[in-house]
Amino acid sequence: MDGRSLIRRRAGLRLWLSAGWLTLLAAAALLAPWIAPKDPLAQDLFLGRLPPFWMAGAEPGYWLGTDSLGRDVLSRIIHGARVALMVALIAGSITCLVGATLGLLAGFLRGWVDMVISRLIDIWMAFPPVLFSILLIAVLGPGLTSIIIAIVVIDWTRFARVVRAEAMAQGAMDYVASARVAGRGRIGTMIREILPNVLPTIVVLLTLEMGIAVIVEAILSFVNLSISTDDPTWGGMIAEGRTSIHQAWWVLVFPLITLFLTVLSFSQLGEGLKDRFDPVLR
Repeated sequence: MDGRSLIRRRAGLRLWLSAGWLTLLAAAALLAPWIAPKDPLAQDLFLGRLPPFWMAGAEPGYWLGTDSLGRDVLSRIIHGARVALMVALIAGSITCLVGATLGLLAGFLRGWVDMVISRLIDIWMAFPPVLFSILLIAVLGPGLTSIIIAIVVIDWTRFARVVRAEAMAQGAMDYVASARVAGRGRIGTMIREILPNVLPTIVVLLTLEMGIAVIVEAILSFVNLSISTDDPTWGGMIAEGRTSIHQAWWVLVFPLITLFLTVLSFSQLGEGLKDRFDPVLR
């Protein structure tokens, strides 16, 4: 087996594993009210810190144990997936739309458009992203809308820089000159000729951005700047589990594993798509 075939097989394996986990997670999030074994907000202090099902002292129906307030860990993880995936999908898509559009305009139109957008990117990237997001949430107030706005405001530069470079490279190709000679306008050339060739890069960046959005939401939940503390979020569960790691390690470990697998799946999905779209490996 040659090197290209091996890389293609590895890329295919990454795609299947990452897509499988994300599909399972999305199905669980959509069906959360029906498949979650317990009410994620129901409290019972008599059932506090029950261990997972395979340990001594476990109670039937509480597969991954309970937290200090007697809330079911598995049900809270499933319902927390709804928040994580909603932020990933909405924030990632809007960030992609804004950043890719600006990058495409800057890379193809050049001139004063490129100068203005490039200077804006440089200024934006001078701010520390985590501190900037916390500042925005503090100003806007906690909530999913504020988190999505913060992610879009911070991360659009990631798309703009990469797409700008790709658009510049594609703009120097012969097919673009042929389209201009044929009488197609600049905007028409950008949309019909440049965009389809830059689209694979945009798709890869989008998957990576969704993973970053999940991390940002978890960080903000961890510091209690996300949605209500009563509603289940992975970051909030990790923050709570950190305080009782020696008495109930499962409250911290299981949401942490879920967060890790989700971010890793988004990352590997992007890597697999990049290898699949790479013309050298076709």
